[in-house]
Amino acid sequence: MALLEIRDLHLKIRTFDGEAHVLNGINLSVERGQIWALVGETGCGKSLTGLSVAGLLPRPPASYPRGTIMLEGRNVLEASEQQMRALRGRHVGMIFQDPTTNLNPVFRVSTQMIDVALHAGALDPAILGLGEGASRRQRKTAARRLAISMLDKVGIPDAEARIDDYPHQFSGGMRQRVLIAMALIGRPKLLIADEPTTALDVSVQAQILRLIYELVREFDLGVVLITHSLGVVAQLCTHVAVMYAGNIVESGTARAVFKRPAHPYTRALLAALPVAGARRGDLNGLPGAVPDLYHPPSGCRLAPRCPCVQPGCSAAAPARVSLSPDHHVACVLAQPNESVVHDSAR
Repeated sequence: MALLEIRDLHLKIRTFDGEAHVLNGINLSVERGQIWALVGETGCGKSLTGLSVAGLLPRPPASYPRGTIMLEGRNVLEASEQQMRALRGRHVGMIFQDPTTNLNPVFRVSTQMIDVALHAGALDPAILGLGEGASRRQRKTAARRLAISMLDKVGIPDAEARIDDYPHQFSGGMRQRVLIAMALIGRPKLLIADEPTTALDVSVQAQILRLIYELVREFDLGVVLITHSLGVVAQLCTHVAVMYAGNIVESGTARAVFKRPAHPYTRALLAALPVAGARRGDLNGLPGAVPDLYHPPSGCRLAPRCPCVQPGCSAAAPARVSLSPDHHVACVLAQPNESVVHDSAR
C-alpha cells in the first residue's frame, strides 16, 4: 500500500467571480523514500494539491466533487477536522513557502516549537519519551528538549541558546530550517514542501536541499516537493509530475521524464531553461498564459497554446498512456498509431 494515493481528484473553489475547477482528475502515488516534485507554471494547482492532502482548504468555499486522497489507507477527504488535527504533524508535515509569514514574529521560536511538540506528544506520548502519566511540567521539559534536538538536527548552530530567540533574529535560511524542524518534530511519514527554497540564495538553497535529502534517508519519509525549478528537481527528486491547469500531463521517474520528455508542455518547460552565453531576448518561452479556470477550454487544457495541437485535442481530455512502467503521459501524440483516444475520467 502506497503512503499517499491520490485518485481522480477534482477540486472546485467558489469565489465572487464564480466557481473555478482548479484540479481536474489528479492521480499520484507516493511511496516511502520517494521524493516527488510537482512542477508547472504559477496557477497550475501545485500548492492546492499539497494543501488538499493536508486538509488545509476550508470547505466551503472548496469542494471535492470526485476523487480520493488516501493517506496510509485513510481517505482524508472523509476525515473530520478533529481527525485531521490528529493527522497533521503526526502523519503529514508541511513546510510552507515563506518562513517570514509562517513564523509568528511576536513569539519566541521556543514557544512555537514547544507547542507543536506538545500537540504531537498528546497524540503519541512516545514522541516525548514519556509515559501516559507524565505531568505537564515533565511534558513541557521533554518538548523543549525535543525542540532543541530537532533544531540541532537541521543545522541550527548552538541550538540550546538560540531556541529562545525571536524569528527576526534568524536569517532567511535559518528561519526555513526552523520551519523544517517544526514540520518534522511529530515524526511525520509524509512531508509536503511548498517551494521551500524560493526566497533563499543559491548557496543556502543547496544546503536546504541537502538537508531534505538527508532527512529522507534517515527517517524514510515520502516527500512531495512543490517547485518551479527544474534544476532543483534534477538535483534532488526521484520522481516528477508535470502539472498544467489542474492536470498532471506527464509523470514518472525524474530520469525518464528528463531523458525522454513526451508532452509538449514538458518539452516547452525544458526548452525555457536558460543556458550559459544566451543573449538578451534569446530565452524560449511558451506563448500565452494558463487558461481561465472559471471557464476552462474543453478537451486538453493546453490545446490553445500547444504548438503540436491536433484536430481532436479540443474534443475530450486525452487518456493517460504508459510509455514504460515508470513513465506516463496524457497526450494524443503518445497514443498508439497516433490515434486519438479519450478518457472521460480525466
